[in-house]
Amino acid sequence: MNYRHIAPLFLLALIACHAWADNAPRKPVTEYELLRRIPKERLRALIGESKPDAQGFVGTNQRAGQWLEAGTQRGSCRVVIYGVVTGDLAAADDAWRGIEATFARQRDDGGFEANVRPNGTSAKPLGAAVETAYFFLQELGRAILVIRQSPHEKHFHDRIVAVEPKMRRAIAFVAAGYDTIIKNSSHAVNRIFIAAKAFGLCGLALKDEQLIATSRKLVAHGLTRRDKDGIFIENGGRDSSYNAASILFGQTLALHLPIPEFEAALPKAVAWQITRVRENGEVDVTDNTRTGVGKEPSYFGEPKRVNYGEVVQALTMYGLLHNDKSALAAAERAFTYWQAHK
Repeated sequence: MNYRHIAPLFLLALIACHAWADNAPRKPVTEYELLRRIPKERLRALIGESKPDAQGFVGTNQRAGQWLEAGTQRGSCRVVIYGVVTGDLAAADDAWRGIEATFARQRDDGGFEANVRPNGTSAKPLGAAVETAYFFLQELGRAILVIRQSPHEKHFHDRIVAVEPKMRRAIAFVAAGYDTIIKNSSHAVNRIFIAAKAFGLCGLALKDEQLIATSRKLVAHGLTRRDKDGIFIENGGRDSSYNAASILFGQTLALHLPIPEFEAALPKAVAWQITRVRENGEVDVTDNTRTGVGKEPSYFGEPKRVNYGEVVQALTMYGLLHNDKSALAAAERAFTYWQAHK
C-alpha cells in the first residue's frame, strides 16, 4: 500500500467532515466511533503490526525471541482494537493470543514474570514490575471498553469474563505499588498518564470507583508536570515525541472518563506539538530531552527515536475531536514523512 497517495485524500475527507461538523451540534463520541472515522489502511499503520508469534509474543518479546516482560504485550491489545473497529474479527481473535500469553505468566501476587532485557535492565524490581504491568493494562482496559462500545461484544463476551479476575489481580498489584509510580515516573510525565489510563479504563471495565478515583488523582499530578507554556515535561524539559505521548494517552482516557481539567490543558500542548512538525513532515528534535538526540537508549541499546505513530495518532485524534485543521494537516505531514522513511 502506497500511503503517500492516500494522504491528501484522507486530509480532504476529514476537512470536508469538519466543515459540516462546524455547523452541527457537538455531541459525545465514543472511542469506537472516533476510530471508525480513520480509514482502515491508516488505522492499521497507526496501530502497528503486532501480530503474535507462535508463542503469543509481540513487540520486544517477539524481537528478543523470549519472554522479557508484560508491558510490550500491549501491542496485541491494540490489534484487537483494530480488528474490532474494522470488523476484522479474525485479526482480533489472533491478537487475543497475546493477551492469553501474558496472563499465562501472571504471578501469584498479580504481577508478571520478567527476565533481563538486552540492555541489562529488568522489570523484576517492584517499581519496574508495577510499570510494565500498567503499560499492558492500559491497553487491555481500553480494548475491553472499545469492544463493549462495538457491535461485537457477544463475540468476545466469554473471553472478557474469563480475563476480568486476572485483570483485577493485576491492577491491584499496580495499586499496591502506587508510590513507586509517583517516585519513578514523575520525571517522565507521559508514564503518569499511562498509569492514569490503566487505572481509569480498568476501573471502568471492572466498575470499580476506587480505581477511577486513583486515575483522577494521577491525572491531577500529571497536570502539575508542565512548564510555564503548558508543555508536558520530560526529564526536565521538552520532548517532541513524549509531549505527543502525554497528549495521546490522556486524550484516550478522556474519551472514556470525563476529565475536563486535562482537556482544558490540551490546546497549549497541542499547539506546541504542531510547531514541531516541519513542512516536510519531519518532527523537529532540536533541544529534545529524551528522543532523537542520542540521550536515552532503548531496551536493545539503540538511541530512542521519535515515535511517529504516537505523534500522528495524538494529532489526528485531537483534530477529529476538535475540528482542528492545523492538527490534521500536521498529522498528515508527519504520517507521509514517517512512511517514506521507514
